[in-house]
Formats: sequence, C-alpha cells, structure tokens
Amino acid sequence: MLSQTIIRYSQSQLQRRGMAGGAFPARLGVKKNMYVEEWNGRREITEKSFRVTGKTLPSILMLGVVFPFAVYAVCRSELEKTGGRRYKDMC
Repeated sequence: MLSQTIIRYSQSQLQRRGMAGGAFPARLGVKKNMYVEEWNGRREITEKSFRVTGKTLPSILMLGVVFPFAVYAVCRSELEKTGGRRYKDMC
C-alpha cells in the first residue's frame, strides 16, 4: 500500500513541467518583435500589394511561360531520342 502511494506520488511529480519542459515558467511574458510582426503582415497581403511594372514583367514571363516551355521541350526531346514507352503513347 505504501509502495503504491510512493509510485503514484513520484509519477505525478514527473508530469508537472514548466513551459516546454524548460526552466521558464508558463506565465513568462513574451515580447513581440515589431519587425517580425510587420513582415508577417506584409506576407499576408502580398497579392493585394503586388503590382506589375516594367521591372517585374520580364521575371513573370520568364517563370510563367519560358521556363515551363523549356522544361517541356527538353523532356519531349529526351523521350524522342530514347523512344520511351510514354512517348509512343502520346503519338
């Protein structure tokens, strides 16, 4: 009986931990970083604040049209050269 009481008491003591099991108590005040909060706010409204200008248009065309077409052309030419099974299914 006494041994069971000791075991229960020791198990209950092991389960009592602070914040993340560290030395900091859970009531420790956290101070927000103004710059991090501003960055997160800007990330949330990127689609609203984005503008297409002469500076951004070439990169949009490159990443949205030219690069995908180049990947397609390279893969297609490789399949033509090797005579892959999937290329035969496409023709």
